[in-house]
Amino acid sequence: MTLQIIKSIQGKDEYILLPIVVYRTLKDQIEKELAAYKAIQDAEQTFEPFVLENYVDNPVALTRIKAGITQDQLAQRLGVSQAYVNQLERRSHVTSKILERVRIVIHDTN
Repeated sequence: MTLQIIKSIQGKDEYILLPIVVYRTLKDQIEKELAAYKAIQDAEQTFEPFVLENYVDNPVALTRIKAGITQDQLAQRLGVSQAYVNQLERRSHVTSKILERVRIVIHDTN
């Protein structure tokens, strides 16, 4: 009874073919090892959820992005140029009056 080793393109041992009799004998042990390996892989692959607020500070940009519209679409709804919307979104401070107007035009057309 021989085992056949299948190598990866890089020449490293990748898989092994073994007789079914051997597999059935070792099945419980193999499944435990695979479960432990999967648990380690899952623990290593934890992802941080994407939170838009962590990346976008400007409330006009945040409101627009959450509404799923472009700067051009928001500009059309506000009756201003896209360049003006871009300027609004680049500001470090936006007045509550401007933000309320943005929310109203987004809400009224959605």
